[in-house]
Amino acid sequence: MKTLVPNALRRGDTIGLISPSSHCSYPDRIQLAVSYLEKNGYRVKPSVHLNRIDTDPSIADAEKLQDLHGMFSDPSIRAIICLRGGAGASRLLKKIDYNLIASNPKILVGYSDITALSLAVFSQTGLISFSGPMLATELHEPTPYTEEHFWGILTAPAYARSLHNHESHAITCIREGVAEGRLIGGNLSVLSSMIGTPYLPAFCETLLFLEDINEPAYRIDRMLSHLGNAGLLAESSGILFGQFSGEPEKAGEALRLEKMFDYYSAPAHINGPAMRGLSYGHIRNLMTIPIGAKFRMEISASTFSLKALEPVVQE
Repeated sequence: MKTLVPNALRRGDTIGLISPSSHCSYPDRIQLAVSYLEKNGYRVKPSVHLNRIDTDPSIADAEKLQDLHGMFSDPSIRAIICLRGGAGASRLLKKIDYNLIASNPKILVGYSDITALSLAVFSQTGLISFSGPMLATELHEPTPYTEEHFWGILTAPAYARSLHNHESHAITCIREGVAEGRLIGGNLSVLSSMIGTPYLPAFCETLLFLEDINEPAYRIDRMLSHLGNAGLLAESSGILFGQFSGEPEKAGEALRLEKMFDYYSAPAHINGPAMRGLSYGHIRNLMTIPIGAKFRMEISASTFSLKALEPVVQE
């Protein structure tokens, strides 16, 4: 399948807002995020059902799909940013009009539960999307690091030639090496739930990146074991563990998790380089990662680099 590269954002462009997962209980955050985008020189267009709540999944799904399809079909929209994660995006995958998306490729941003949407869109259309900050979780009050990566990736084709970690996130080399492949990954819980569906991209020659929140070590172990038993770890060229926040930060859990990452990075599971500590996850200083783009990863005891081998946005 041909990779589709969306057009870069330019000041004055219109950004569409959608909520394909959960709603936000703090509507003031939405307005703060809108103001932030406008102050940076962009027009903003909320979807018809942005932040709408309906306990009936059939009604909620119909509204979310209408908003998603509406934003991709609207020629005035140059980028689409999701409200937040939570739950619900997986229910949409069978009903999405992927031909519509492929015919109107544009920037799509979101992480956490949005992992399901991003991976499905790439698997079905080849469109590169962006696992990065969302309206109600980061963009209402972004840190300088989050801002730099977000705008750099979406506006400057050359920016992705070298992504850098935040200084507060220590990088640990689990196994040295160099590998190339397409960046595939996101939230571990969501990704593992997609195994066996047609919406999970192939893992052959990929760089797998993972994060999660509020999952105890034993559940992370179970999900990584599931990836291994499905043969997906062995197909990957390299693995990058991001931030596993919440439960894993408790006493005793952190060490157990480190040993677990070492275990699943062993040659019995994956042959390529492996690291942990990537500035990616449910964290304040968040890297924006292009899902589906071809990158080169290099890790040793003293160095780490993550560089794009092809454009992630085009002029």
